[in-house]
Amino acid sequence: MRQFSEKDINSLDKIYRLNLINSITGYKSANLIATQSKAGNTNVAVFSSITHLGSDPALLGFILRPTTVPRHTYSNLKDTGIFTVNHISSDIISDAHHSSAKYPESVSEFDMTDLEVEFKYNYPCPFVKNAPVQIACEYQNEYPIKENGTLLIVAQMKTIYLQDKLLQEDGWVRLEDGNVVSINGLDGYALPKLLERFDYARPKKI
Repeated sequence: MRQFSEKDINSLDKIYRLNLINSITGYKSANLIATQSKAGNTNVAVFSSITHLGSDPALLGFILRPTTVPRHTYSNLKDTGIFTVNHISSDIISDAHHSSAKYPESVSEFDMTDLEVEFKYNYPCPFVKNAPVQIACEYQNEYPIKENGTLLIVAQMKTIYLQDKLLQEDGWVRLEDGNVVSINGLDGYALPKLLERFDYARPKKI
């Protein structure tokens, strides 16, 4: 089995280290966060750090890289207080990945890809059209992570849209039926397959 000590990790080539450390923690969620500036410029970017934080209230969080350089997603959501989370399906992975390219604020990633803007019921923030799951979110708070200068953004889910076929009778969402992908590392996209779903785990009788 291959071993990397702390010294080994610190001495690795930058790209090799990025690939290793980003992929070693396992598969991550694959989402597009869409925002719109006060001037009306739309923005969409791929994120692999979105995670469930709580169900009551319905909260999610994601990690934002240091704001020492322009982060259009961050500036837009801070200015407007809202953003949308859109699941990535297998048929849009190339365009979704390209949304990570660094364009000027005046250039929308929607215009540089085949991703399509969708507005719903006068909600003043774009969704990604045909995404199997779409979540309208409201910014709540942020927490600086001093160890590396990143931010944990916390938001409340305000409205959820999902394809009918994904929703099970008990409220569980079967993402596999929407071809929802996950991300391995920075640039690997995988299509998960459900192996089993278990009952709520309770202690065994002794």
